[in-house]
Formats: sequence, C-alpha cells, structure tokens
Amino acid sequence: MKQKTLFFILPIIIIFSFLVGWEASALTNKQMAPAAQDSSATISKHTADLSLFWDIWDLVSEKFIDEKMVVNKNMVYGAIKGLTSSLEDPYTVFLTPDETKDFNLNLNGDLEGIGAELTIHDQTLTVVTVLKNSPAENASLRSSDIIYKIDNKISSEMTLFDAIKRIRGKAGTVVNLVILRKNAPEPIIMTITRANIEIDSISYKDKGNGIFHISINHFSDRTTDELNEAINQILMKDPKGLILDVRSNGGGYLDIAVEILSEFIKGKKSVVYIKKRDNKSDPIQTDDSARLPEIPLVVLMNGGSASASEIVAGAIQDLKRGILIGEKSFGKGSVQEYQQFADGSSLRVTIAKWLTPDQKNIDETGIKPDIEIKMTEDDYKNKRDPQLNEAVKYLKGIIK
Repeated sequence: MKQKTLFFILPIIIIFSFLVGWEASALTNKQMAPAAQDSSATISKHTADLSLFWDIWDLVSEKFIDEKMVVNKNMVYGAIKGLTSSLEDPYTVFLTPDETKDFNLNLNGDLEGIGAELTIHDQTLTVVTVLKNSPAENASLRSSDIIYKIDNKISSEMTLFDAIKRIRGKAGTVVNLVILRKNAPEPIIMTITRANIEIDSISYKDKGNGIFHISINHFSDRTTDELNEAINQILMKDPKGLILDVRSNGGGYLDIAVEILSEFIKGKKSVVYIKKRDNKSDPIQTDDSARLPEIPLVVLMNGGSASASEIVAGAIQDLKRGILIGEKSFGKGSVQEYQQFADGSSLRVTIAKWLTPDQKNIDETGIKPDIEIKMTEDDYKNKRDPQLNEAVKYLKGIIK
C-alpha cells in the first residue's frame, strides 16, 4: 500500500480523536510492528546501561504500598512515555492501546465533542483551529485562545492527554472552560455543549464574476477526490479567479497537500523539501497534471493554518503562483511518522523538518501573508469576513 507521511498538530480535534486528516482506513497503510518483547537481536543494538532502571523497577515492584498498581505492562508503558517526554518535543508521543483506540479519528461518520484543535504552545494549552459550525465556533472559541481551566481545573497542572480527556465527551454533555485571549480585559468563561460533528473535507461557492471560493478543511484521503469533483464543476463555469481557503485547517497528509498543489502549479516543481537528521534536503515535486495553472489565485490563511496548510501556502507564495491574504500562519514545520504496534499501542515520532520551495524553515515562526487583513472582535460578532472580501476585491482588480 502507498505510504503516507502525516503532518499534524498534536493533539488535534477534541471529538473522538486528536489527529486531523487521519481516517481509520489510513491506519492500515502504516506498518504494524511487533509489540515490545525481549529479543537478543534487538538487545544487541542497544548500548544504554539500564541497570539503574532495573534496580528501580525491582524496588518499586517489591515495596510500593499499593500492590494492585504494580502492573508490569502499565509500568512499561509509563517508562516509554517518560522516554518520549524526555525529548521535549510535543509532537513525539507514545499512546497506549486504549489511548490509540480512543484518539484515532474516523472521518467517515458523525463525531462527538466541541470541534476544536489544540496543541501545547509556550507551555500552555492553546487552540490551533476551530471547526466550522461546531459547538466551539458557536461559543466563539478562537485560534490562539489559551484554555486556562477545564471544569474549574487548571490545565497547566494536567498532561496534554488529561486535558483532552476532560474536554471531549458525549453529545449533549457540557464542559466549562476559562479562556485567556490576547487583548481581552479579563478571562472569558465558556460553557460548551458537546455535539455530533460532521467534517466536510472540501466545499466551494460561486462568488460571482467568475470567482470561486474553495474551502479545504483538512487534508485526508477523501480530499483529493472531493477537490477533483469541485474542480470539474468549476471548470464548466468558466472560472476567472480562484480563492483557496485553508484558514483554520490544522493539516493532514503530505501527499494530499502535494496533490492539491499539482492542480494549480504548472509542470514538475519542487513544492516542499524534507530535511531529516542527516541534514539533506530532499525535494518533493508536483506531477505536471495541473488543470488550473493560469487562473489568478489567492490563498486565505490565518493563525489556525498549520502544517500541510502551510505547505500549500508556502509553495504558492515562493513560486509566485498567487498571493496570500489573511493573518500569519501557525508555524508547524516538522514531520511526524506514525507506527502502530501489535499490542495496539502506537508512536508518533518527529523524523524531519519541512522547508518551503525557497528552503525556508517556518517552524514556530509561521508564514506571513502578502496582504495582512486581521479579523476584529466586531467582525466575529457580526459574522463579517474582511479577508474573503479582500480576496474577491483583489481578484476583480486583476481579472481581464
């Protein structure tokens, strides 16, 4: 099967999962590795002195007061979590079988939760994106909001997964959040009722004058087919200008981002570089199948545009295929590989950085738009979209 490499913000959607762009079927595309076991072939590769580890293991096993808590498998999982956390990389994470099952996202059905994407940023629980028409959006939760309290518990005292477990839940139940927002005079208290959430990958609208607005909500296995359908419909209407909207899109598959770029960029062009620990930068190219290579293009982005969304935006900007309008993107420039093990546990490990066509590293800095248009408090309250309006205005000005 075709292997896909994921770009994601960790954790992601507070529904039944934490990875945007992951479908249950995608898990079968990954290599299934054996569960951890004693093997002379494996041990021979290792040089770490684990004598202290085993001394502590024995001491805990023999003397810990609550014998019911001394479960070998749980202690192994805890030790592995300690190993990954020692790397101080929020995107390298080990999940137990229960956590893996709990957090794998199936995009083919209804999902339950509030519809927000989160990460740890500057040691705070931070909103990356808010899904459209979700309870989180209806409650006015926004990108870059800091979740300070969850049901009166301070989030900084929780692990990332503890916070996730507290926020997600069954439709109809309620979660109370205390939000810290930049420039807000005081904390914002939100009571959000969880609901069933449907996630559409692609949608498009005719904005008049031959201008079409294509929204990409995530980069999953379905995205290419849905975009292909949308493009077929748009081509029948003689398009003059295109708006590609990746606002509040937290990412997904690298391959899908490149396939999308292949629709808009003529020829075989290097659209992203992957830089691994050997320090070599390997280019990934479009496939010379563009159906919309000449039509004027605007990409809309904001602080919730991350990883695969930034690959698209960065390539369009560097290759001068179009312009970027909106706000600076999130700044997620690392690549994670996923592996599931035979016992049901899994590992997401950072294996590389990605660079734009001009080989710029956007990690933690983001991509600046060519035309900056910020959404104001008044815009949100009155459901105005000055960023989209500016994109339409720009295209009208250059369409012949």
